[in-house]
Formats: sequence, structure tokens, C-alpha cells
Amino acid sequence: MALGKDYATQECSIAGALEIVGERWTLLVVRDALYGVRRYNDFLVHLGIPRAVLASRLQALTAEGILEKRRYQESPPRDEYVVTDRGIALWPTLRSLGRWGREHLGEARLRYFRHATCGTELGPYGECATCGTVVPVPDVEMVPGPGLDPDPADPVSRALLKPRRLLEPIDTRHA
Repeated sequence: MALGKDYATQECSIAGALEIVGERWTLLVVRDALYGVRRYNDFLVHLGIPRAVLASRLQALTAEGILEKRRYQESPPRDEYVVTDRGIALWPTLRSLGRWGREHLGEARLRYFRHATCGTELGPYGECATCGTVVPVPDVEMVPGPGLDPDPADPVSRALLKPRRLLEPIDTRHA
């Protein structure tokens, strides 16, 4: 029996969500965008994704309102991809998948996520135990963990070796 190409017969919100973010690479593109990656070439070198696949994923995520394409240079024309509120709403899902991967696949701790205001590590639901609130994405600080390569080859990975807030644009010129 051939595998279908969509979930049209499923009456399920998970199936509907998978229609948008369920293709290979898509959630990694969203993850990188939340980490501050905005430019096509930075996605390309950090993910190691084929150009045609990246172009397709960026186009689909833009069409779905998860990313917004913005012009940052006119000559030559260059665009960047900024996470929208709809994309930011995927943060708890990505955070949960990462936690699941560490717990069930035995992965080393690559990153810590803390409340930038007080420095408390976030709980399983993105909450700050000290402040008693779920921390908004712009107030989440990402700190490198012991599982990260201390000397990565690509400039995005080098930029991610420094503590930084989510959504803060990556600057690879000095990485």
C-alpha cells in the first residue's frame, strides 16, 4: 500500500499541523529562526540542507505566516526571514521535542534555556520557578551546554557558542 502524500482523511489537529511543519527539515528551519538565524546563506551553512529544499521550506513557511520575508538590502536585493507570532508559538513544541530527545535518545546537553531576567533555568513547560511565570520567548536566554562542539566549522554554530536571547539576530561577520 502506497503512503499518502497528505492527511486529508484525518480529523485531527495534529495531522493539520503536520501538513505545515511535518516535512523533513521544516522544524529545524524554524528552530534556527528562533535562535536568530535570518539569512538564507546562514540557514544553508548551519543546517547543511540542499539549496532547493531550503528554498522550498522557506517559501512554505512564509506562505503559512510562520516566517516573514523582509528586504534588508536593495542593491543587490537581499531578504531575510523573521519569525512571526505564529512561528514563535511553535517554541513550546520545539522545546518539548528537544527535551524528549535528550531524555529518550541519551543526547548530551547542548543548550540551556534560562529566564534572562533572573538567570533561572526554565522548567519543562518554559516556566521560571523563581518568577512563577511562563517566560515569553524574547526573554529566554540560550546558553551553550557541555555537549556543543567548542570549535565548530560554520559561523552560525560559532555565533551560537555565546549566551544570547532567542530571536536576537545572528551576526556571523564576527563569528
